[in-house]
Order: sequence, then C-alpha cells, then structure tokens
Amino acid sequence: MGKQFVKDLKIGSHVHSQFVVVAQKTLSFSAPSRQGEYFIKLLLGDISGTIKGIIWNSSMVREPIRPDEVLLVSGEVEDYNGPQLVINDYSTVKKDKINRSYFQATCPRDTGEMWGNLLGIASTAVSNKHLSRLLDVFYNDQELVKGFHLSPAAKSIHHNYLGGLLEHTLEVVQICEYLTKLYPEEIDRSQLITAAIFHDIGKIEEYNADSFTFEQTDRGKLLGHITIGLEVVRKMIEMVPSFPDDLKMKLEHMIISHHGEKEWGSPEVPQTFEAFALFHADLLSARLKQFSKLLNSHNAKSSAWTEWDRFLGRRIFAAK
Repeated sequence: MGKQFVKDLKIGSHVHSQFVVVAQKTLSFSAPSRQGEYFIKLLLGDISGTIKGIIWNSSMVREPIRPDEVLLVSGEVEDYNGPQLVINDYSTVKKDKINRSYFQATCPRDTGEMWGNLLGIASTAVSNKHLSRLLDVFYNDQELVKGFHLSPAAKSIHHNYLGGLLEHTLEVVQICEYLTKLYPEEIDRSQLITAAIFHDIGKIEEYNADSFTFEQTDRGKLLGHITIGLEVVRKMIEMVPSFPDDLKMKLEHMIISHHGEKEWGSPEVPQTFEAFALFHADLLSARLKQFSKLLNSHNAKSSAWTEWDRFLGRRIFAAK
C-alpha cells in the first residue's frame, strides 16, 4: 500500500501508512476500574493535514513516542468528535526510509525568483549608503542567505513551509514599498525597506528547518526570533564602518517593535512612522496567508462557511 494522506482518510478507513508525530500526550484513564492505567493521545500529520490518533493499549509502546518522529501506523479511523485514528500497531521509521516530501511542505513559489524580486526592490529603494552596505554584508554571508531561503516563517500559523520566511519577507517588503508611495514625505524609504528585509531574520535560528514539524531550537525557545534577529543585525552593523548611531537605533527599534504590541511579544510598541508601517505590513502578510490557508482547505460544496479558526478567531464566508 502506498502513502495514505490525512486529507483522504474517512470514517471507516483502514490505515497502514507513515505519519509524523506532531504532538503526544500520555493520559490516565478516568474510570476507577482502570486506575493506574494510561493511554497515548497523538496528533499525526503529513503535508495534507493532521488527524487525532489514539493508542488505547499502552503495552504496545515499547519506547516513548516523541514529536517529529515518523511512525508506520496500522489502524482504523473512527468517529469521536470527528475522525480519530485508533492505532492497533505501529513502528518507528528510520530516517533513511522517509520521503521528506510527504511530511515537510515547501513553498509553492520559486525561491530563486522571489530572491531576485527582493534584491530588485532593495536595489532601487535603499539609497542610504550605510544601509546599502549593511545589505551587502547580508548578501555576502552565504550561510545566512541559505538559511533565509530555506527557513519557515512559522511552525504552524502562516507561511509554515520551507521557503516560507523568504516568501513572507518578500510580501512584507512589497507592502512596505507600496506604503512608501502613499506616504513619500513621512516614510524614510531606505529605512523601511531594510527593516522589512531584516524584521524576521531571527527565524533562521528560531526554527529547525530539518525538523518535519519545524520544532523550535533551544535558542528559539529561550530567546525568540526578535531577540535573535536583533543580535544578528547588530553583528552585521559592526561590519559596516562608521554606521551612524541614530540610524542603528531606528533600525533596532523597528526590529524589536514589529509585533506591534507588548502582549504580542514586542519589547516596545512602534513609535516611529516606519516602525508602525512595518508592523501593519507584517501583520497583513500573516493574516492574509491565514485566510488563504483556511479557504484553500475548505470544501465549498459542504458549506458556505469554513470551520472555526482559533488563531483568526472566526469562520470565513467562502461562497463565491
């Protein structure tokens, strides 16, 4: 039997296929007659989606099941508040036997083309000599550029695939470029476009691009991409002779405030025109991608409304 994808599984489906472990919990039975016994609750996935998995017989679990492992699972899909895969048997798949394309999505757009578009905008929009030199430092760092091409922009919410960081960054840059045309007197074009290119650069180190589920690295968990990104930009600035202190401060402010609100993870709220514009460009790119994902996964024939999305806090009216 070939690969069975999550999107094709229905109630009653017999399953014998590989899935990646997205999440795992060990839970105790609540019935007094089963006191001291436990079962395993899993979230299994592939590039087409995720499905709940359950192992009622914990004795079959010989070693702890860990997120990001790929399992060859046998079982049947039952209905328990939606589809749930009841697992009768499983085994761990060795890495050399895994087809990564089944589990790790890639950006549908060509990364070379996106990178060329990004460079093209920057070449005309960034006229400040110090910022141009700073971008050159970035372009000449092969490891940094490689990571920028490869990294996801998030684990699950938006642009969560290989090349997602580049795609998201290009979208933010393009939105910012449009805003400079609406407010040419108020916005420093060089500053805004440079900050847009660098705003999420810390995600290169925040997420493990080799992970099937884009697990956070230790640095990502402990520091977060804003702190890491600020560190990366500061190191690059040190390589530009006579970089002005006030320009450094403004660029740093845009990096640390691009989430817009302190409760959203920004150490400071945007307090310059450019920082406020960057925050909204970043938010617009992320939110529209969330809308796009929800619409694309929706079966319009079944309902005019999508399922509830907890991140967006709404359903979407999908009727044409």
